[in-house]
Amino acid sequence: MPLIERDPIEVEVRPVSPFRLPRHNGSDRIVQKQGSGLRRLLVKHGAAVVVAVRPSGSGTYRFSAAPVQPEQVSGPGSEGLVEADGPRLEAAIEDFRFSLGIDEDMTPFRDAFIGDPLLGPAIRQGIESRSSRRADPWEALAWAVSEQLIEYRRAAAIQRRTINRWGLSVELPSPFGRRDRRREGERLRTAPSPEAIADASPAELQACDLSAKRALALIRCAKEVSRGRTDLRNPDDDRRLLAIPEVGPWTLACLALRGRGDPDALLAGDLGHIKLVGALAGLGRPARIDEVEAFYAPYAPFRGIAGDFLLASRGRAVSGPGNRARIREAA
Repeated sequence: MPLIERDPIEVEVRPVSPFRLPRHNGSDRIVQKQGSGLRRLLVKHGAAVVVAVRPSGSGTYRFSAAPVQPEQVSGPGSEGLVEADGPRLEAAIEDFRFSLGIDEDMTPFRDAFIGDPLLGPAIRQGIESRSSRRADPWEALAWAVSEQLIEYRRAAAIQRRTINRWGLSVELPSPFGRRDRRREGERLRTAPSPEAIADASPAELQACDLSAKRALALIRCAKEVSRGRTDLRNPDDDRRLLAIPEVGPWTLACLALRGRGDPDALLAGDLGHIKLVGALAGLGRPARIDEVEAFYAPYAPFRGIAGDFLLASRGRAVSGPGNRARIREAA
C-alpha cells in the first residue's frame, strides 16, 4: 500500500529578504535534511502531512505538502487521524513557512541597526539567518518547559525521548528501494501533542529525565491547551499559563519568539545572554535579568531578533560550546 496516494501540492516562494535554509536539522530531529532541502511530518486539523522545501533556482524555494494515509501513522492519537484535503495541505505549508521565517522582511531590522557597533557586524555576517521558530506554538511552549534550568544538550535528549514516547511517526520508503541496504526508509516524527501529554503521568515524563516540577508544569500546560482554555496564538491567554508554577517570563518569551514570531520577545533568562551582556557591558560578572533587559532596550521593537543575532555571532566566545543552560524563571 503506498504511503501517499496522490501528488503533493507545491508552492513556489521568493523570499522578500535575503534568506537561506538552516544548515542543520535541529537537535530534536523533527526536521530532517533531504538533499539540499528539509522535510518534516506535521499534523494539521487532524490530518498527517509531510511537508518539504528545497531551493528551486533563481533565489526561489519550492514548498510541497503531501497527505499521509492515516493507517500508516503510528503513535498516541493516530487512530483518530483523517486524510488531508487541500485546505489542510495549504495550512501545513503555511506553518512550515512560518517556522523557517522565509516570509519575514528583515529590511526594517537591517536598516535600523546596520550601523550599530555591536549588532552591525552580526547583521552583515548573517542577515540571511532567521530566529529559530516552531511550526506550532505548542512545540515552542513544550520545548521551553523542557529547557528550563538545564544544559541544552540534556534538554535535547529529553525532547527526543518524549518524541519517541508520545509523538506520531511514519516511515517513508527508501528512494533506493527495499533491496538496497545502503538506506532503509526514514522515519519522520512529530512532537508530542498537547492531548498526549495531558494524558501522561508525571512519572512517565520524569522517566524521560524531566524534573518532577517541570513534568507537572508541562502536563498542566497541555491540559490548558487540549481542553481549549488557552489559545497559544493569543497573547492575552498568557495569563492562564503564568498561573502555572514553573512557568514564568522566560517560558512565555520563548512562546512569543519561537511560537508566534514576535521579533521583540527577548529571552532575557538565557544563560547565554546573562554571560554575553556581562562581558559586552564590562560588568566583570554575569548580568542580572534586569541588566539584560536594559542592555537590549535600544533594540526595540526587535529585541528578540537582536538577541539571537548577537548570541549567534558572539555568544560562543563567552559561554563556550554546548553551555546554553537557562536560569530559574523570574517571578
